[in-house]
Amino acid sequence: MHKYILLTIKLFKTKILCLVLFLGSIPVCYAQTRQSYPPPGKLVDAGGHLLHINVLGKGKPVVIMEGGSGDFSFIWNLVQPEIAKTTTAVSYDRAGFAWSEEGPLPRTGRQIAYELHTALHNAGITGPYILVGQSFGGFLVRSFARFYKKEVAGVVLVDALNEDSKIIINNKAVRIRDWAKGEHAPEPRNMVKRDTTSADKKPVVQDTTIEPPMDKLPKKVQQMQIWAQSQPVYRKAAGDEMNWSPEDVADMYANKGKPGYMLGDIPLIVLSRGNGGYSGMPDSAQLEDERLKLQIDLSHLSTNSKHVIDKNSGHNIHLEDPAMVIDAINQVIHASKTHEKLRVD
Repeated sequence: MHKYILLTIKLFKTKILCLVLFLGSIPVCYAQTRQSYPPPGKLVDAGGHLLHINVLGKGKPVVIMEGGSGDFSFIWNLVQPEIAKTTTAVSYDRAGFAWSEEGPLPRTGRQIAYELHTALHNAGITGPYILVGQSFGGFLVRSFARFYKKEVAGVVLVDALNEDSKIIINNKAVRIRDWAKGEHAPEPRNMVKRDTTSADKKPVVQDTTIEPPMDKLPKKVQQMQIWAQSQPVYRKAAGDEMNWSPEDVADMYANKGKPGYMLGDIPLIVLSRGNGGYSGMPDSAQLEDERLKLQIDLSHLSTNSKHVIDKNSGHNIHLEDPAMVIDAINQVIHASKTHEKLRVD
């Protein structure tokens, strides 16, 4: 999800200490909230820094949920508890997000996968894994599956981006891979020394924005969202991820179709929104046609897959139509256990 900052001094019922400065006609509120939120899960070593992982339920396979750009573990609040009724369901916060400590740079897909894999094993959570990735999280679960393929039993891509996808910037469609600079991804590494004198020591800029469909989450979760998105370390961490992501996308595009980048025959469901939201753009029909073709292309990552269009949802299907995501995960779990082909409606 993409977030836009709205500065205010109201934080539901939370009391805040606030110093308001006026830059021209724009009020800027540097605030420190008295409200703190204990992590719902546990902090686990991920290679020299701690990641917050939230584990619900028990059983195998283990469902791992990877959020989109800028999203926190609780974005899965409408999905994770339902999956946890029948098996282990895990959501987590990437390095620098919410309760998780900052991780080493650059924030490559392989580095992020390494940290998640390390944290899972340190927490005693072994595979087989069902990977669920939304939007940018789709790239990340594909990286995880690439480097830890033997531990992955299935994948669900929730309106995930294709390596040839375009995003809209200033009303113009731009391919993500076009921003790549040709940088080489280093081997993953552990965090050696964490700088505690920079961003995390600066005042908090209170960001109380709750954009639809985030308003579908319970009020308590919305309050956690405001707390988490207002942390300076988070903004830096999210920016570091986005700064590197075009390099990974370009790498996927350059290696498209190669066995190491494919998913073999594990069950894969690709969920796509019904409308790309290109209304009003001069080339809207072409963009929509291209988007759908790229979503279908994602289903070709596995020989045991299907593509489902959710006409009742936008980009955030896990918030707008969580039942669709829950059903897709359960189908993949069933197929992974029975070794059956996915049923194509």
